[in-house]
Amino acid sequence: MVRTVIRRRKRSLREQDVTVTDPPKVRRAVTAAALGNTMEWFDFGVYAYLAGTLGKVFFPSSSPGAQVVSTFATFAAAFLVRPLGGLVFGPLGDRVGRQKVLAVTMIMMAASTFAVGFLPTYAAVGFAAPLLLLVCRLVQGFSTGGEYAGATTYIAEYAPDKRRGFLGSWLDFGTFVGYSLGSGLVTVLTAVLGTDGMTDWGWRIPFFVAGPMGLIGLYMRLKLEETPAFQREEEAQARARTENDPVEEARQSGKGRLKEIFTRHWQAVLICMGLVLLYNVTNYMVTSYLPTYMSQTLGEPETTSQLLVLGTMLLVVLMITTVGRTSDRWGRRPVFMAGSVALIVLAAPAFLLIRQGGILLPAFGCVVLGLLLVCFAGTAASTLPALFPTRLRYGALSIAFNISVSLFGGTTPLFASALVEATGNDMVPAYYLMVAGVIGLVATFFLHETAGRPLRGSGPMVETPEQARQLVARSRTTAGRQARDVWLRVRHLWRPPDK
Repeated sequence: MVRTVIRRRKRSLREQDVTVTDPPKVRRAVTAAALGNTMEWFDFGVYAYLAGTLGKVFFPSSSPGAQVVSTFATFAAAFLVRPLGGLVFGPLGDRVGRQKVLAVTMIMMAASTFAVGFLPTYAAVGFAAPLLLLVCRLVQGFSTGGEYAGATTYIAEYAPDKRRGFLGSWLDFGTFVGYSLGSGLVTVLTAVLGTDGMTDWGWRIPFFVAGPMGLIGLYMRLKLEETPAFQREEEAQARARTENDPVEEARQSGKGRLKEIFTRHWQAVLICMGLVLLYNVTNYMVTSYLPTYMSQTLGEPETTSQLLVLGTMLLVVLMITTVGRTSDRWGRRPVFMAGSVALIVLAAPAFLLIRQGGILLPAFGCVVLGLLLVCFAGTAASTLPALFPTRLRYGALSIAFNISVSLFGGTTPLFASALVEATGNDMVPAYYLMVAGVIGLVATFFLHETAGRPLRGSGPMVETPEQARQLVARSRTTAGRQARDVWLRVRHLWRPPDK
């Protein structure tokens, strides 16, 4: 009888506990989620490469340095409202579903980016022009508060456990494809229209492209279904509601979820914020600040700096899924750990190379920064959702991610440009990256390995029924051995001592 009780306590997996993924649905989920990120980062690429031009259009009364700082201040303002977007869209995604919220964020992102192309200039309406630009950026920032966390959650909850790193890396593949498309379009337009043509009217063209891209992304997202993990969690919550338990109802409320996030999962929140800081400081330093740094601070031709950063983005695009696949094999911690140490050691040499001028040495410096960036970009989307349980995943990840991005990531171009302007030291960006590397290393030290394991609060996910049967069989064998070992220990305790 005791052995039976022990075996029940060490219950093995059942076939209904294991989810067999549907490959076509997984592909649609990855594609639709990545397309939203492509849309978001198309706007970032355009904004970063047009920083100097937008400064002339919307802040013409300032000096060139002040124009850049003003433009990046407007860029950073969008990140100040991202935590508000996370507070709204994250818990909402845990309550009404991931797919619905992702459709809404897609509409808001596309509309706000498209609207920038119609804005009047400072010469036409005066101070109202930068205010309208700020409003568009705030709407875009609010919507992106629920975008990345929702997209990573959606892919993670659809991906088989052993391929989550590879499939999750496609989300950030979309990120850098979007950035490359935006920055590439600006580079081509600058070469064709020239600086004066871009200032007069050419700057509007990239923002107009966002409209059709948004419609395509919205169509794909409306065709999606809810994730298997969310469906199971929703069924469990429905059963709990039928029991009319007031404690459970309070726990499921928005206020109850927020309280649980910060009381029971505060360590995961801090780890998430540290990893997001590491990734996003590196990301925005390279993608948003580096083109302006090379052209405005170092005096390189705009086309040269744009082409160098664009080449760096293409390198990241080519390598990112390989890094994701590597994290499935070696683990998330080793990749983050190696990237953090390398960032501390190589950030200064990379910027020293970039300062040399010309093409060859700055190209090597950009390649180094790109290789550092891809370590984090290829691993983040599979690492961050695994920190939180299913019922809180979207909300907790939205809040932690957006607080960190708002305070440290999106403000990177503003702080870097302001510090360079104030100190006159053009190595400040390298020191900024080194500090981010130290913080990321500390966060990685406390990170638990999640590669190949089920998400917290969810059952295992496999690719084929055969893999499910094998997993159940191994689980039964393991449970039996554990029960046998405990039974032997109990018998040893009961056995009378030898005389």
